[in-house]
Amino acid sequence: MTAEKAITIDTEKELVSHNEFGTFFGIPQAIFDKVWSGLRTADGNSVAYISMEIGADPDVFHPLLDFLHEQNITDSDDPVVNAFIQKYLHGPRKIPNYSGGLGVLAGDTLKSLADMHIPVLAISLLYREGYFSQFVDSKVGQIDQATHWMPEETPTLFQLHDPQNPDAPLEITVPFFNTQDEPEQIKAQVWMKMEISEELDYFVPEFLIDYKIPSSPPWIREAAEQLYNAKTMVMKANQRRMLGSCALPLMRTLGFTAHTIHLNEQHGVAVSLHLIQRELKKQLGDTFYNTMSEQDILQAVDTVSQRIVYTIHTPVKAGHDRFPRAMYSGINHKVCQRILDLLAEDEEYPGEYNFTALAMRVNRAVNSVSRLHRDVTRRQFPKFADKITAVTNGVHHLTWISENRARVFDNHPELTGWRDNPGIFAELAADVPELSRDLRAAWEKDNIALIDYINTMLTTHRNQMLETWIDPPNYLSRLPETLKLEPGAFTIGFARRFSTYKRADLIFDDISTLAEILTKKNQPVNFVFAGKAHPADEPGKSVLKLILDNQEELYRKSNGLAKLVFIPGYDMLIAKMMVSGVHAWLNSPKRPLEASGTSGMKAAINGAPNISVMDGWWVEGYHDGLTGWKFGYEGPIEDANLSEDPDSLLYGEDSLSFYQLLPEILNLFYNHPDKYMQIAVNNLRFNVPIFNTHRMAAEYVKKYDLKLESKTAASVEAFQQLYQSDSDQ
Repeated sequence: MTAEKAITIDTEKELVSHNEFGTFFGIPQAIFDKVWSGLRTADGNSVAYISMEIGADPDVFHPLLDFLHEQNITDSDDPVVNAFIQKYLHGPRKIPNYSGGLGVLAGDTLKSLADMHIPVLAISLLYREGYFSQFVDSKVGQIDQATHWMPEETPTLFQLHDPQNPDAPLEITVPFFNTQDEPEQIKAQVWMKMEISEELDYFVPEFLIDYKIPSSPPWIREAAEQLYNAKTMVMKANQRRMLGSCALPLMRTLGFTAHTIHLNEQHGVAVSLHLIQRELKKQLGDTFYNTMSEQDILQAVDTVSQRIVYTIHTPVKAGHDRFPRAMYSGINHKVCQRILDLLAEDEEYPGEYNFTALAMRVNRAVNSVSRLHRDVTRRQFPKFADKITAVTNGVHHLTWISENRARVFDNHPELTGWRDNPGIFAELAADVPELSRDLRAAWEKDNIALIDYINTMLTTHRNQMLETWIDPPNYLSRLPETLKLEPGAFTIGFARRFSTYKRADLIFDDISTLAEILTKKNQPVNFVFAGKAHPADEPGKSVLKLILDNQEELYRKSNGLAKLVFIPGYDMLIAKMMVSGVHAWLNSPKRPLEASGTSGMKAAINGAPNISVMDGWWVEGYHDGLTGWKFGYEGPIEDANLSEDPDSLLYGEDSLSFYQLLPEILNLFYNHPDKYMQIAVNNLRFNVPIFNTHRMAAEYVKKYDLKLESKTAASVEAFQQLYQSDSDQ
C-alpha cells in the first residue's frame, strides 16, 4: 500500500539520522530529534509501553520500503547509506518476537501511535530463538523447532552503541533482587526497532532487550532464548522479571522520562515492584527494608499506582501468572516478599502469588479488551470491579487491508482520506454499486492469491513426501496433483492460537452432518486452517492433530466437496493473505472465554463477514446480523461456566447451531451474491470505523493524560468520537 508522504525528501541521504547511540535509517534528522527529545521532557509527558511480545514483521507493513520503491531508490554513492538501502531492499522481513494476537496487537497499537504522533516508547525482550518454528506432520501433529534469525541483518532493527565507546554495543545494568541484600547486577544489550509512521513523519522506538550475551549468567541466557520459555516454573518467573526489571534502567540510560507506564498484560508487572522499592527508599532512606511498615508499603503503592495503566487480555486461568510462594521466595528479596504478601494474594490458591491480582491493585486505570470481557473481568476480580473499564481492541487498518482493497478505496472519492482516518467509512451510503463492484473484483484477486498459495504448498508437500521424513499435514497432498482447490469456491478461514477453549475442531464434531449439508446442496467449501499451539500445551496440540485427522473423512463423506487444508508456519504474512482471501471468518470459542479476537476484525475491515460465537469483539461487531452471522450459546455472563474442562466445552450444542446456520450462508453466497456483497459493504461501514487501532489508541491516550500539540490533540479527539468502548449505548 502506498500513499503520498507528508514530508518532502529530496535525496536518500536525508533518511539518515544520528545521535549518541548510533546511526539510523528511515527518518530525517529533524524528525528523529523531535521524537527523541519528546521522550526526554522534564515533565515526563510520554508513555513507556511494556509488552512481553511485539508483532510487527516488516513484510506486512513497510512504509519506508514502499517509499524506496516509489522513488526508484536502489543504491547510493554514500557507502553507509547504500548499506542501509541494500538491507531494506533485500534483507529478511521477519522479527519473530511474537506468538500470536497479544504481540500483533502490540505492534498494531504502536503503529497507530506513530501515525498519530503520540510520544511513546515500547519495551520488550529480544528472543534469539524467537517463539518457535512450526512443522506439521499428519501422523505426529505439530513439531516444534527453534527459530533461527539474525537481528543484525534485519531491516528496521538497530543495535544501540555505547556513547563512550561507539565501536561497542550499549549495555544497560539491570538489578535483580535475589535473596541477598544487594541486588545482582545483570548486563543486557539494547536493540531498537523504529516503528515508522506511514507518512515517514514520526516514529515510535521499540526497544528489545537482549540478555543473551556472554557476561550473563546461564539462568539468564537460557530464559532469554525463546518467548514464553517455560521449561521450569523458575525459568518462567525469571523471564517475566527480565521484562519488568529492565524498564527503569533502560529509561535512565537513554534519558527518557516517561511518567506513565502502560502494562500490556501483567507480564512486566515487576516494574511496579521496582517502583515501589524506589519510593520506599525515597521516603525512608537506604535501610528502608529494615524499618518499613505495612502502612509505608501501602502509601508507596498508592504513589506508584498513579503511574501505571494496565490492560488485561484474557479471562482464562492459564493466562494469569501464578507462582508458588515457596519457589518465589527462593529467587527474590525479602522486601519483594512483603510487597507480594500484601498485593498478590490468590484466594483460590493461597499457596501461590497471583501476578494478575498484583497488576489489578497497582494502577490508576485498568481495562479489558471488549465490553463482554469487561463484564467477565469484573466477575473474576470483584474487589476491583469499580475501576475496570473497557477499551475494545482494534487492528492497524493500514497493515491488514489488502493491497487490492486499498487500491479500490484509493480510487473512490467518497473514501478520500481513509488512510489517515478510518472513520471515513462511516460516511458511506448503504448502497454504493460502484464500490461493491470494485470490492468484489479485488476480493476475487485476493481469493485467487490465497488459493494459488495453498495449491503451491500442496505441490511442495507432495515433493516433500519423497525427500524428507515429514509426512505432509494435508490429506490432499496424497491425492493426484490434478486435484486442487478452486478459486471462487466458498472459503472459510480459521487461524489463531490452538487452545482448547478456542475449539478449532468444533464444526467437525459431527462430520456426517456437515458433509450431508454440502452434498445435499452440491456446493463446494474450502476450509482453510492455520495456527500454533504453545510447545507445552499438549491439549492444544491434540486439537490441532484432530484437524489433520478429520481431513480424509470429511473429503470422502462430502464426495470431494469439502476440502480441509492446514497451513503450517502461521505468521503475519500468512494471516494477511488469509483474512483478505477467505469469504468468511470462523470463530468458535467457548463463550465467554475469548476476550477479544482480533483475527475476525482483520477479516471484517477487508469486508469479509464473520461466522462467530457471540464472544469477545463480535458482540460489538455483529450489528444485529448486518455484518455476519452468530451461532452457539448466548446465555448471560453471570451463569456462564469459565472452565476449560473438556466436559464443559459445549461441543454438541454449539456445533449443531453451526450446522443449522450453514445452509443459509451457502445459499446467500452462491445464489444471492449481491446480498452477500451488501454484508461486505456493511462491514466497511460499521466495523472499520470501530475496530481500528487509531480509535483504540485514542482511547488509551485519554487514560495517559498527555499534553499534546493542538493538531495532534484534535486528531486524537476525532478518533475518540468514533466509538466509546465503555458505553453500552
